[in-house]
Amino acid sequence: MRVVVCTKQTPSTTAVITVDAEGKVSWDDPGGKPNVVNPWDEYGIEEGIRLKENHGATDVIALSVGGEDSKEALKTSLAMGCTEAVLVSDESMVGSDTLGTARILAAAINKLGDVQIALFGKQAIDGDTGQTAVQAARKLGWTPLTFVSAIKEVGDGSIVVERMLEEGKEIISAQLPVVISVVKEINEPRYPSFMGIRKASRAQIPSWSAADLAIDGGIGAGASKVDWSQVYGIPPREGSVEIIEADTAEEQARILVDKLFEEKVI
Repeated sequence: MRVVVCTKQTPSTTAVITVDAEGKVSWDDPGGKPNVVNPWDEYGIEEGIRLKENHGATDVIALSVGGEDSKEALKTSLAMGCTEAVLVSDESMVGSDTLGTARILAAAINKLGDVQIALFGKQAIDGDTGQTAVQAARKLGWTPLTFVSAIKEVGDGSIVVERMLEEGKEIISAQLPVVISVVKEINEPRYPSFMGIRKASRAQIPSWSAADLAIDGGIGAGASKVDWSQVYGIPPREGSVEIIEADTAEEQARILVDKLFEEKVI
């Protein structure tokens, strides 16, 4: 059984985000490392490694879509314990929306072959949509299992998981293959080991292009590219203040009540 862990490199949670007068977004990380593994994805990486340790998975493959700098996130995944890593990078994919990203990931998972479980974090801390996992499942034609807080059993072509819902917990089973998005209650991500870091630093991570995946870029049908470095349509703040003046507080209160009646507030 092969497991794929989909991860993304995102701005550090300690980065200082600023927006200039023209709406341009930038961030400055005083620690000198502006990008990190998406924190939600750390739980997916850990669970993928545990599937190898406890449920007989043969390979745990970290998969990411992004620029060459995204290899740093993949190296972190390898240092934690993933067995392989693959980067999908192509100029035509820059700015893909969630549907486009899902399309790319689904094509890469199909190219890897013999994958039974694809793991995602609950969401990415930059976009915060939480849509990609379900969209990838739709593109793959697999069952999506969302908000998973525990994997109970894996075997005989099926899986049993615990889902965390607003009204409580739910235990469900599904036939493999499946796409799983996990919540933080599922585990405690491990720190990369010293030997893992050394091994990951020497790893040669393959990079696949749109041509390698036989897809024409990453944009979803009917969608347009998104420039996440630019903020659009921020409405100006408008408001007014009227100071009620009177000789006494009681008179001020009477005038205020009259105005509230006039405005039909009370």
